[in-house]
Amino acid sequence: MGIKTHEMLPSASPEELKKILQSLASDWGDVIDDLDSLQVKPLTGAMTNEVFQINWSTKNGHLVRKVLVRVYGEGVDIFFNRDDEIRTFECMSRHGQGPRLLGRFADGRVEEFIHARTLSAADLRDPETSALIAAKMREFHNLVMPGPRNVLLWDRMRNWLGKAKSLCSLKDAKEFCLNTLEEELNLLEQELPQDHQEIGFCHNDLQYGNIMIDEETNMITIIDYEYASYNPVAYDLANHFCETVADYHSDTPHILDYSFYPGLEDRQRFIRLYLSSAGNQPSESEVDQLVYDAERYTLANHIFWGLWGLISAYINKIDFDYKEYARQRFQQYWLRKATLLNTNNDPLVQPK
Repeated sequence: MGIKTHEMLPSASPEELKKILQSLASDWGDVIDDLDSLQVKPLTGAMTNEVFQINWSTKNGHLVRKVLVRVYGEGVDIFFNRDDEIRTFECMSRHGQGPRLLGRFADGRVEEFIHARTLSAADLRDPETSALIAAKMREFHNLVMPGPRNVLLWDRMRNWLGKAKSLCSLKDAKEFCLNTLEEELNLLEQELPQDHQEIGFCHNDLQYGNIMIDEETNMITIIDYEYASYNPVAYDLANHFCETVADYHSDTPHILDYSFYPGLEDRQRFIRLYLSSAGNQPSESEVDQLVYDAERYTLANHIFWGLWGLISAYINKIDFDYKEYARQRFQQYWLRKATLLNTNNDPLVQPK
């Protein structure tokens, strides 16, 4: 039985969406007479947008067409420029990466439905899957994308800090130490970058829900490029390591479990695979250096997503405890700061 699209997609324009889907169906030799004939399945786990799988039967009824509809979350343009994200999406498609863009409407878009499985939290801890992710990350970082190869990280966080200060109550501003974060960002920008650091095109949000695998070919596809930009590759590696502590499909999706954070040997293995994926054999010193750099960049990552969570608590209506998520990220920053910025420590320091 079909589900009424306008009931499932409250913020989308039914007429705009209908025209796009009718046009797509026509291109494929199908007919969509009305939206009630569509089957709509909400996809869980998204924390910025609402995502839906839309199905309809082919003209002869033997096959089912599938597309993915993404409805942009309210207020999320605070975090990124939507036009830049669409350009990235289209450029990635030209590179043979990710799904194709099939159509746009006022507050969302229609994408190709990828016939692959979205990873789970447990997949990130599977050695074979992790090795595939490491190689795909290296490929992603080596993409040549439009625009200057400038690090966006620090300007983006300062911009978000300004937004957080303008939105937050005095109570929240005090609890989350917003008045001292500018000083923390200045410190990190001074301490973390090194002369040897490599700049690449980074995804910046490589959680398991943004990684898909074709289980027949073992091909990995990285999706959702809202936050993608040039940044230090060590930062993107740090972000991925930090995402191993989250399970966004649990009963408490906002709770982070740092017992799942990869140990030193796991991080070394991942980075060795990452560096060797193009056929080069990295030296142990190269592996150790990138492990060290990535671990220090987790500090920037905690502030990045801490600010994101705090702002989202004020602007996003998705059922997720953004403020508690932010609280945990900031707690981890203050917990780890002294250890990771103390250069007298072993550079291969392992989180406790």
